[in-house]
Amino acid sequence: MATTTTPSPELPWRSAASIPVRPVKPTPTSRSVVTPRIPLALPHPSVPGGQFRPSAYVGEAVPFTVTAFREGHDRIGMQLRLFSPSGDESLHRLSPLNDGFDRWSTLVAPLEQGVWRFRFESFADDFATWKHAAELKIAAGVDVALMREMGAQLFDRARGEKKRPGVDKDRLYDAARALRDPDVHDDTALQIVRDPEIAALFDARPLMGLVSVGRDAELLVERERAGVGAWYEFFPRSEGAHRAEDGSVISGTFRTAAERLPAVADMGFDVVYLPPIHPIGQTNRKGPNNTLVTEPGDPGSPWAIGAAAGGHDTVHPDLGTLDDFRAFVQTARENAIEVALDLALQASPDHPWVTEHPEWFTTLPDGSIAFAENPPKKYQDIYPINFDNDPEGIRAEVLRIVRHWIAQGVTIFRVDNPHTKPLQFWEWLIATVSAEEPAAVFLAEAFTRPAPLQGLAMAGFQQSYTYFTWRNTKEELEEFLGGLAHETSDFLRPNLFVNTPDILTEYLQFGGRPAYKVRAAIAATAAPTYGVYAGYELFENVARPGAEENIDNEKFEYKFRDWGAAEAAGDSLAPYLRMLNGARRAHPALRQLRNLDIHWSDDDSILVYSKHLAAALSPTGESDTIIVVANVDPHSARETTVHLDTTVFGIEPGASYEVEDLVTGQVWSWADHNFVRLDAFVEPVHVLHVKENR
Repeated sequence: MATTTTPSPELPWRSAASIPVRPVKPTPTSRSVVTPRIPLALPHPSVPGGQFRPSAYVGEAVPFTVTAFREGHDRIGMQLRLFSPSGDESLHRLSPLNDGFDRWSTLVAPLEQGVWRFRFESFADDFATWKHAAELKIAAGVDVALMREMGAQLFDRARGEKKRPGVDKDRLYDAARALRDPDVHDDTALQIVRDPEIAALFDARPLMGLVSVGRDAELLVERERAGVGAWYEFFPRSEGAHRAEDGSVISGTFRTAAERLPAVADMGFDVVYLPPIHPIGQTNRKGPNNTLVTEPGDPGSPWAIGAAAGGHDTVHPDLGTLDDFRAFVQTARENAIEVALDLALQASPDHPWVTEHPEWFTTLPDGSIAFAENPPKKYQDIYPINFDNDPEGIRAEVLRIVRHWIAQGVTIFRVDNPHTKPLQFWEWLIATVSAEEPAAVFLAEAFTRPAPLQGLAMAGFQQSYTYFTWRNTKEELEEFLGGLAHETSDFLRPNLFVNTPDILTEYLQFGGRPAYKVRAAIAATAAPTYGVYAGYELFENVARPGAEENIDNEKFEYKFRDWGAAEAAGDSLAPYLRMLNGARRAHPALRQLRNLDIHWSDDDSILVYSKHLAAALSPTGESDTIIVVANVDPHSARETTVHLDTTVFGIEPGASYEVEDLVTGQVWSWADHNFVRLDAFVEPVHVLHVKENR
């Protein structure tokens, strides 16, 4: 059994199976031989195709897995050799998954940002081979004397190693002498074979032969915010907006929007995402509900960027000045919030680019510039950029803009429709920016096909929107969440937004308040990064007829909301969001992506999953387990039996343990089969903390 080591905070990793570093000399092989003595295949983490590096974030428990086997029945061992960005070297023993596919795995949580190197090493495990044979043969009375002598010789060999501790050598000397005692009883010999202390000695310092060394690989470890965060989107022009005596609307500003930040922080959000804050064009400005008819005072869509006042490097005069924006960023920092800006590479017909660089757009045969389209949608107020015309000039301008906002204190960018721009452009931009500013984080708003969505993640986007908003049934969610946690997690990090200004699903339109709770609870617990768009906490669920978006959409007009009055009246989801974000802060298992395990229930609408983090990998030094049970039918009360594979969080089948519902505070005694009743109109979701084993 592998020893468990919890590294001190000074070490750049956490691992459940780290072992002392000892140089290993690979066995020489002929140049004509490609396959190593003990083959190694399918190493992970990896990215399909091998073109890009896999990625993780600081503190993420990363599964390192590999396939390895040898001929015959002799046992092998596996270890991971890991090199931190600062040069620290460590060894981590892998355990067999015993899944019938010769897979081996270990978990390591890297704590240092930068590029890590790693390789897998396989070896013939002479002790494990002897132990397996001796246990069977001595118990059966077959070749007993031979097995005892083979074991004694192994112990002698181990004692001859210079770097093996003296106390270990003494223990092995005594064991070898006992095995060679002609009067030793078979039961005593078996006790030596099965001795866990001796097994631990060889786990820590195995006797290795036939060493095979895999290829070096890299893992990019980014800052924690690249993978963990609770996002809150709001329009600064609506915060503090009010009507003048003549009925016109006075826009909110960065100064008034900053007054909203303490309440956002109080709900537990740590990223505030602002839609574009730049001047908005007048030509073809959209009116309320995306109409082509505007009235004086209609603010237009923030995504129609550019006017006489400037373009992407300018703030809208109604919002204030660049100094006001910097003050907003500073207030956010004082509330432990980071500001994310929208990076929308497009222009209104009034953008300075249109006259200064007409070659950056697509000119049609009639001489006009092509508008943006996403059939059947048309965006007459936006010109898309043509990246085939003057790509170097476009690159230089976009890099200048990103550097400009980084200089104002922004390092997070939510990128609008990145799948409509060349993938190689994003690969270049993110690599260039990250080399200058390692804290930079790019979120892809890529509601597109799986291939381009995943391609953007491989090319460098730290986070991505996903299909989460359209995955609502138990079956859909099991497949979707399982895929995020175990199929694409080496390169794609989901940001599970529950809604956006563009997306109000039928589930939310017709599911009432229970639907809002269900979606928030799943988003906040299933992934370490999730987000909400302002108004979600007020259950804004009325759609524009024939569209999957809110009526009177904030994209085209100001919104007037009284957050405090709604909460005081009990008409706000803010307390529920506060509870969820508090649970995320208190439970490190919820700040992980790859630890999600799907369990079972007898009801087609009861979704069950757990998230577990072992003590050796936890920043608290204590294990942490959360079980989520959700009634995904917001129109019903459900009773069913939940079936848990408790071994995935370290509890033997049939054993009882206490769980506390973080939603209600109730405490129950659970086991591997449990009755639940979830009334969507009361509390549709259990978020259970496994308190202790009994």
